[in-house]
Amino acid sequence: MTHTGHTGVIESLLDTDAYKLHMQQAIFHQYPNIEAAAEFHCRSQEDLRPYCREIQAQVEKLGELSFSEDELAYLATLPFFQADYLDYLKTFKLNSAQVEIDASGDQLSIMITGKWLDIILWEVPLLAVISEVRSSKCYPESSAQDAIRQLKLKLADFYQRAEGTDLSEFALVDFGTRRRFSKEVQEAIVDYLSENVPEFKGTSNYHLAHTRGLTPVGTQAHEWFQAHQQLSGELADSQQLALNRWLQEYPDSLGIALTDCINMDAFLRDFDLRLSERFSGLRHDSGDPIAWGEKAIRHYESLGIDPKSKTLVFSDSLTLRKALEIYKQFAHRINISFGIGTQLTCDLPGVDTLNIVIKLTECEGRPVAKISDEPGKSICRDEDYLSQLRQAFQLANS
Repeated sequence: MTHTGHTGVIESLLDTDAYKLHMQQAIFHQYPNIEAAAEFHCRSQEDLRPYCREIQAQVEKLGELSFSEDELAYLATLPFFQADYLDYLKTFKLNSAQVEIDASGDQLSIMITGKWLDIILWEVPLLAVISEVRSSKCYPESSAQDAIRQLKLKLADFYQRAEGTDLSEFALVDFGTRRRFSKEVQEAIVDYLSENVPEFKGTSNYHLAHTRGLTPVGTQAHEWFQAHQQLSGELADSQQLALNRWLQEYPDSLGIALTDCINMDAFLRDFDLRLSERFSGLRHDSGDPIAWGEKAIRHYESLGIDPKSKTLVFSDSLTLRKALEIYKQFAHRINISFGIGTQLTCDLPGVDTLNIVIKLTECEGRPVAKISDEPGKSICRDEDYLSQLRQAFQLANS
């Protein structure tokens, strides 16, 4: 599993999360000339500077990739991609000059700047590269077989704990691309799940969905909401604008809304009857999942909407065990699915997982931020801007 600068960790631009292409199409149609900046953070505080040169070599390799005719033909079979966007993808390439990697400080620093339309596809492959380069250096002996052995133990535990529970509505989805131990490990895990686990319903990875005939899963990320903080006249209107612009792009599909760019309470204040009816459900990504789910159900009920007509997607640092607990709380009350990432694709004996993110920090040269339902998940260096954001959404200044 050793990598040199001559072989690409990523071999396909489809080897990314589905929501990246979904957002890119919306940006292509609505915001083609907006400038943005994104920044890398290692939340687990590991020193990744020793891998700087290898990461740089992989960034150059990523810049050589383009979408194949076969890949574009596959995307054309999906109901939500439009011909003009797929035409644009024919000539799309990542521009490695937009990625600035610096190891001169006390942590690895990576900045990505350019048109939002261009830079949006950097995040997932770049995180996957960082994760795999680090894996190959720190754990050269670990293999996909180790990951499968670990997975079998977790599945045995899961089914034992689920004894007597009706699992017919349990839906498991692979969300593991960005922090996977390696591409090989993710492929092995997904193949094992699709062959052996009836509750497995799909993957967020378009390359795997295409090559394995799986359902691709994903709608939008925090950056969609963050960018709108600088694309709306009033900060307080930004969340509703983001939701309405999404419906404009995808009136009949991809209707799961992410709730924690500000926090759940602020989200629900904006999520009025029309939006609650139009969106098919909500995604949880920070804070207490049980409290969040109960709030969501109360919200739907207060508007006279049957929760069974809606879906909740849980995707925050999940394990199979944690997903089962959440399922037992909400099964048969509302539709639920579980997107599990790191704990599927980077769970190997003796391997410390990396907690790495790339987040939008600027739009049109001005700051954007995520506050979230969990302290420690917010990213913004500009305290004044964070205060403005909290004020706009009626949050206590904590």
